[in-house]
Amino acid sequence: MTKAEVVNEIAKKTGIEKTVVLSTVEAFMDVVKESLSNRKPVFLRGFGSFIIKRRAEKTARDIHKETRLIIPAHDIPAFKPAKTFMSDVKK
Repeated sequence: MTKAEVVNEIAKKTGIEKTVVLSTVEAFMDVVKESLSNRKPVFLRGFGSFIIKRRAEKTARDIHKETRLIIPAHDIPAFKPAKTFMSDVKK
């Protein structure tokens, strides 16, 4: 589902104009991005958590050049669904 499809569904279900819904969805995404960039997770009860995960340093291979590369440790954003969300999806 794309952002446009999400906006259309929310607009249908709530009766709110699409432009207002779009600005709200974009504001939500901006808040999540800003919070994660400040190392603060976002917890949404019953839905899940947007968190930062640490990836360990690892060695990769370039099979075309037959060389090894070291990928340094780094952080990535991740989503951890809530148990209730997972049980609804597993039906």
